[in-house]
Amino acid sequence: MMPAQSNVTPTGPSSQPTSIIVQPENVGLTALSGQATTIPHAFTTETLRDYSNGAWNMDTCASSHLNSSVNSLCEIFNTCMYPSISFVCDNNCTIAFDAFGFSVKDFMTRRVLLRCDSTGDLYPVTHRSPIPRAFLVSQHMWHQRLGHPGGDVLRRLVSNNVISCNNEKPLVLCHACQLGKHEFSMTDLGSLNYFLGISVTLDSSRMFLSVVEILEKAHIVNCNSSWTPVDSESKLGVDGDPISDPTLYRSLAGSLQYLTFTRPNISYAVQQVCLYMHDPREPHFSALKRVLRYVRGTLDYALHLFFSSTIDLVVYLDADWAGCPTTRRSTSGYCVFFGNNLISWSAKRQTTLSRSSAEAEYRSVANAVAETCWLRNLPRKLHTSLSFATLVYCDNISAVYLSSNPVQHHRTKHIEIDIHFVRDLLAARQVHVLHVPSRYQFADIFTKRLPSSLFEKFRTSLSVRCLSAPTARKC
Repeated sequence: MMPAQSNVTPTGPSSQPTSIIVQPENVGLTALSGQATTIPHAFTTETLRDYSNGAWNMDTCASSHLNSSVNSLCEIFNTCMYPSISFVCDNNCTIAFDAFGFSVKDFMTRRVLLRCDSTGDLYPVTHRSPIPRAFLVSQHMWHQRLGHPGGDVLRRLVSNNVISCNNEKPLVLCHACQLGKHEFSMTDLGSLNYFLGISVTLDSSRMFLSVVEILEKAHIVNCNSSWTPVDSESKLGVDGDPISDPTLYRSLAGSLQYLTFTRPNISYAVQQVCLYMHDPREPHFSALKRVLRYVRGTLDYALHLFFSSTIDLVVYLDADWAGCPTTRRSTSGYCVFFGNNLISWSAKRQTTLSRSSAEAEYRSVANAVAETCWLRNLPRKLHTSLSFATLVYCDNISAVYLSSNPVQHHRTKHIEIDIHFVRDLLAARQVHVLHVPSRYQFADIFTKRLPSSLFEKFRTSLSVRCLSAPTARKC
């Protein structure tokens, strides 16, 4: 570890440029000027040059070393770091950080001047530069290795949710964007407002996602709206007269399927109409039009994402046992919350028949737990981790008991793989399967035809609400 007050070794006359070099045998700061200095002062006033002999190390001024300036220390919890960040100064050089070290690059020639790899706080220079090149960097621009948050850069990163540019200080940009501007023709469009057909609305505390272009395709812009996207009294089957334009049906169904990216409350209705895209009938087209009429009545509704300090994963799941009147297959549905924000959801028909409601529910448990395994690994790419087990809520008591009971009955041998998969994660304390009453089972909106009052309640719980609605998530 690098001490805050470094040792000084005079190595030449004071007329030479000052270089920050750390020798592995005697960890310290070597100043050619012969003057004692601290790490913060060095990175503010001095220059860095590559040397042609020896294995040199450069310290990152991690927050644990930077105790000479209390104001520059900052502890930020529950912060997902970017995988790489670049800091550009007036000399067209960049320090590009990644998970294994950093590189000093010259953007004019696109050459890597220094490549430094390390698993700790010190970075050995493994590839020497063919030419000596000075790099001047101020203290507020010097970012520590990932996992050492601190300083003005991170404070701006957390408060603005982006790496912003400050006119009074050197440019700070995302590594990928800065590289792209030198290799491709790019334009800075400012804050996100439209992406792949999705309209994004931002304000100081929240963000809404919505899509507004499907009704014109169906020529029902001025239609009467519907309170719910599905009819709670009837189920779709294979009966009915063929429709005159199956291509239009498939096009509208595909558009609605894309709309589910921002409208999780219509996932079940869209899943039902998509089951019959190969041979659509009149009842199917009527069901599709009902979904469109519901969208028409909720144009000002959108998926609400807001800032939250909670980083727990919570899952609600459900299954509609033998819900399909034709195949008698069950429908699984789940929704995953990261803190208070809905980040993943699904409504899908199970691929195999279930001989009991407990079996159908348990298959849904296995599918949801498999999704959470991927979601739990995702923060590791950002050099953070989830410290608490994922809470999985199921409204079927038999499925909850089956998850934790080590005794296998002969009637559950055909789902033995799912049983072992879930139990292994339970034993590793990565998930907890708990029971929740049906009136609080938000996942019912992905598997069942609900009455309007219950549908609206669960829709609000999924953070799909009017743009002018309050931000608190209701249960």
